[in-house]
Amino acid sequence: PDPAASPSPQSRVVARGIHQAGIARPATPQKNTVVVVADVPSPMGAPEVRGALDALGSAVDRLTDGADGAVLPDGPGDLTITVGVGPRWVSMLDPQLPGASGLPVFASDGPLDPGLSGGDLLLSVCGSDAGVLHAVVAALLDAVPGAVRRWSQTGVRGAGEGTIVRNPLGYHDGIVVPRTDAELDANVWITDGPAAGGTIAVVRRLRLDVARFRGESAERQDAIVGRRRADGVPLSGGGATDAVDLRAKTPEGDYLVPARSHARAAHPSFTDSALMLRRGYAYSNATAGGTDADDGLLFVCFQRELETFVRTQHRLDEVDDLMTYATVTASASFLILPGRTTDGTWGSAL
Repeated sequence: PDPAASPSPQSRVVARGIHQAGIARPATPQKNTVVVVADVPSPMGAPEVRGALDALGSAVDRLTDGADGAVLPDGPGDLTITVGVGPRWVSMLDPQLPGASGLPVFASDGPLDPGLSGGDLLLSVCGSDAGVLHAVVAALLDAVPGAVRRWSQTGVRGAGEGTIVRNPLGYHDGIVVPRTDAELDANVWITDGPAAGGTIAVVRRLRLDVARFRGESAERQDAIVGRRRADGVPLSGGGATDAVDLRAKTPEGDYLVPARSHARAAHPSFTDSALMLRRGYAYSNATAGGTDADDGLLFVCFQRELETFVRTQHRLDEVDDLMTYATVTASASFLILPGRTTDGTWGSAL
């Protein structure tokens, strides 16, 4: 075959640094992901947790620097691996560390299966080549003896620009997020202590009733979201990336961005919250012979403090009409470990 006709290899993403890859590096998220939440049921103490983290770090290095040709014979491409630790493991290391407390039960959690809530270990594996991600996950789990999956989910991002893509409902997501280094420092990264350079992640799988939502009129859909489907422009006007004007009203005195719209409910000004770095992936889990679709959004967000998400979710449960179209089927929070410098290890750092 003509080499010129072959696709160029994806740019390698360096795994080591102040922060882990797969959060803000690369700035435009890769198209595909596999998120795995795992447990290690065998008795564990701080030494065993540190040993498991060091083993994971070594596996991450082998996979992302191209040394593991058995798993990735064509090289890593733009593969990123992001590792997080759940509250049980964090508490074993140091109960004062960020992430030692988990998520509360939210009103929207409803009949959430306890087996799909929480977890010891998060592995977020992303890349342009979906075909290699499951093999990478298997290699990572093999590095932690006794690790078993609690749940896992594949996801895909559609075409878009930068962080902005359309979600399964057809609306733009990822518009209001921290982008610059200064914004990431102020909103996402933990700044001091042993976890400095890390962040807090929340992972939630939301089954969406797409059929019921699309049964609404186009005007009602826009009102629920608070933006126009066509171009992502807020109903208060301007451009898609312009700030939502929460005070703008019609001549009759009604808010242009409705009181129970998602754009208003999620606005950080109401909870005095920092910005979250959000990543959304569409998923579709086929059901054999069933009539109930399991399609929806794999939602991942990163923030300096867990309370940022908690306050926001409580507000969404109270005043966001969009939540009535979503069913939470999995939920967990994790301390995303700091990045590793040239010779650093996760176990020694924590």
